[in-house]
Amino acid sequence: MNPLFDLTGRTALVTGGGRGIGRMAARGLLDAGARVLIASRKLADCEETAAELGHLGPIEAMAADLSTHEGCVGLAAEVAERTDRLDVLVNNAGAVWGAPFAEFPASAWDKVVDLNLKAPFYLTQELAGLLGRHATPDAPARVINIGSIDGLRVPSLPNFSYSAAKAGLHHLTRTLAVELGPHLTVNAIAPGPFASKMMAATLDEDQASFEKAAPLGRIGRDDDIAGAVVYLAAPASAYLTGVVLPVDGGISIAALV
Repeated sequence: MNPLFDLTGRTALVTGGGRGIGRMAARGLLDAGARVLIASRKLADCEETAAELGHLGPIEAMAADLSTHEGCVGLAAEVAERTDRLDVLVNNAGAVWGAPFAEFPASAWDKVVDLNLKAPFYLTQELAGLLGRHATPDAPARVINIGSIDGLRVPSLPNFSYSAAKAGLHHLTRTLAVELGPHLTVNAIAPGPFASKMMAATLDEDQASFEKAAPLGRIGRDDDIAGAVVYLAAPASAYLTGVVLPVDGGISIAALV
């Protein structure tokens, strides 16, 4: 393997790793040689993914409810029990809520902001020491936040709390990049439409419109996320921090034209 993209000997944690974007990220990290821990509220999803991907390398499933501060603290403690080093944290666990403006409930703000914005901060805060234990300015540890193109543009769907939380996560990425350098880099990926459970109903209804909106003419594939995550986790990106990388086939820039 090209040493610029080799993660042999590295350990990564992927939240929300049992399905969707998290599963894509976990598969890419395994392919690059990393040991991968995956966590989500639904342990069965993580165990199923671990069984399916186990032939690629060492992968472990954990249960964690990251919607509370206590859940983030608990997951960090369990990770520290399982490994004495952590090189990559992928903050992917998230939720979405859609409803018309006049009907959008307060609970939709609490649920989505707690998981999509506050949890990445809490978990990074709790794991910063473990991430920095073996890191150096020449070989920094990595935090990769999973944002969304809905945090870069006005969304086409009424997901008010989701788009606001993702925009907040993008700016939190920049803030933490300054705070945690030089031993940690902090970057974000802003995915466009992918064939995940979160997007399933929307794509079933009108996938063609998303394909038409993308200059590259298609929705995302598993390898698109896997490649982006590996790049941000690997030596190739050691001099990159505070960046929000759209992985969306050009949808976000086309919206500005």
